[in-house]
Amino acid sequence: MAAPKDDLHTLADVLHALGEDARFAGYQVRAAALSPSSSVGPAEGVDVTVGPGAVRLVEAAALDPAALEAQLAQVRGGGGRLILLGNEEQLRAAAADHADASEVSLLVLPISRARLAVTLPAELDLVTLRAQARERARAADRYRYELSELLAISRAISSERDVVALLGLILEKSRYVTGADAGSIYIVEGLESQSGRTLRFMVSQNDSLPVDFRAFTLPVDDRSIVGKAALNRAVINIPDLYRLDEPGGNPWGVQHNRSLDDRSGYRTHSMLCVPLVNQHDDVIGVVQLINRKRDPRSRLASEADFEEQVIPFDQRAAELCETLAAQAGVSLENAMLTDEIQQLFEGFVNASVTAIESRDPTTSGHSQRVATLTCNLARAVDRVDAGPLAVLRFTPEDLKQIEYAGLLHDFGKVGVREKVLVKANKLYEHERDLVLQRFDYIRKSIEADCLRRALERGGRGPASASPQPGELDDEARAAIARLDEVTAFILRANEPTIHHSAPFDRLHEIAALRFVDPRGESRPYLTAPEIESLSITRGSLTLAERREIESHVLHTFNFLATIPWGRKLNRIPQIAGTHHERLDGTGYPWGLGAAEIPVEARMMQLADIFDALTASDRPYKRAVPIDAALGILESEVKAGKCDGALFGVFAEAQVWDGVIRRP
Repeated sequence: MAAPKDDLHTLADVLHALGEDARFAGYQVRAAALSPSSSVGPAEGVDVTVGPGAVRLVEAAALDPAALEAQLAQVRGGGGRLILLGNEEQLRAAAADHADASEVSLLVLPISRARLAVTLPAELDLVTLRAQARERARAADRYRYELSELLAISRAISSERDVVALLGLILEKSRYVTGADAGSIYIVEGLESQSGRTLRFMVSQNDSLPVDFRAFTLPVDDRSIVGKAALNRAVINIPDLYRLDEPGGNPWGVQHNRSLDDRSGYRTHSMLCVPLVNQHDDVIGVVQLINRKRDPRSRLASEADFEEQVIPFDQRAAELCETLAAQAGVSLENAMLTDEIQQLFEGFVNASVTAIESRDPTTSGHSQRVATLTCNLARAVDRVDAGPLAVLRFTPEDLKQIEYAGLLHDFGKVGVREKVLVKANKLYEHERDLVLQRFDYIRKSIEADCLRRALERGGRGPASASPQPGELDDEARAAIARLDEVTAFILRANEPTIHHSAPFDRLHEIAALRFVDPRGESRPYLTAPEIESLSITRGSLTLAERREIESHVLHTFNFLATIPWGRKLNRIPQIAGTHHERLDGTGYPWGLGAAEIPVEARMMQLADIFDALTASDRPYKRAVPIDAALGILESEVKAGKCDGALFGVFAEAQVWDGVIRRP
């Protein structure tokens, strides 16, 4: 029986129907060959598109397995669908060659025009829906990727506390999420409520051109693009700065100075400026991104590169940068506050050291030198890779803790009487003056006794035997000479010493001498407290005064323990409070044993002793040469008081280099 008149038996019939049937108006049909001018061959088929959908019609009989796979590969790349036309036997053979029905549709011939009018739109709709699904999937993947990147970036910038490093990180990540070739960050200086605010150029990056960083400032006004972004608290997204002069090309009313472009050869086309806002809603900076690229990996080296690669920042890029800037503004504010707190704390520590040294000027610079020596030793220990010290490692936070402990190790001296701190000689000045005044009185008493004797002898002997007015007899001159010798000895004995060779027996001989005071009472030349002070064998302090000085360590610990140092600095009181302990338990204030003394305090012991020996500002002694000071430290090690391993590193690394001048 003859086929119905409207039945379509071949691909050519289908194409004819697509061209003449009104139901297929708007459908576009073109050859599927590589060149649009190629003829439609049986193995190439035709592409049929309407709207966003596209299918390829190919006769199954014209395809072998290799040709089928080639067609499928081409269709996949274009996001379409392959429709095979043929009788049932031909289609079964094609289906056997490729079993994945999700990529291929089978259209049994013959087919009526009416059925084609239903089947073909359904296939095109399926392609469109799948394309939309793929686009939604790509968008979802993109959003998931962007979200994960933003979260990673957020964690990175939230954990950075160094302001300069944070600015570089913010700029780097802003360029990364937007594909910008270059960029800069400006920081607002001055309060928003005040006039005269400025933008300081802080950091710059450029993938295509070496950055010539020169700090400068701009006023926060509408004369510059970044100034206008800060002033208006608004995002400024300029597609092409080279087209600002075109009609409608400059709704922002900005100007672009091309002099830098002309000098460097780098052309600034697209630009995105996003304000950085803190948690108080104040603008604290501006991120300026330049030249978004089609391929973020490309470099802009020629004018052609700028023309081909640079594109405007789209709305999504601007949104991403705004999202990042919101987090970055808070992180930057926190970092700046942290920096301010750090500077405030540094100021407090330095002021504390100044307060210590103003009460004890004789040790000026000692705290800083001890801190530097101890930190130098810690760095040297950190490099040791063998022996008992190899396990010790000191982080930057550990070194900062050691530095603060060193600077504040003598802060407890504020609790010691100032006269004890600054006592230069064995007798205080008022005590020495009292002794000298006493001796002056004795001198006048000798002279008075001489004159009285002269008056008593007056007229009873030869004139030549009596002294003339104002002259002393031999007895008086001898007594005054003995007094002068005693005075000179006392002044010598008053000088501090660091050895035991002074003839202190002579002091007791002098103390046995007596004189009569104006009330007629017999008194000694020297009092018991004066004898005790002048008998000091080491330094200028009595035992009681030395204990008072030693109490400064306990004052230091008690004071530092009241400060909430936080987790990274919480061992400062312990380190500073044990720097006078000794490994054999003979130290103070607690007499701790070796196991109870932190290694940082052991390092500070060496630094403290070394500086005390080599310091040139101590009133009771001269500076000890470095070699001699090392010898004294070595003797302390042999006596079991100081750590031998640490001393070995101390001497080998010469940690005093640049701190203590070698005489």
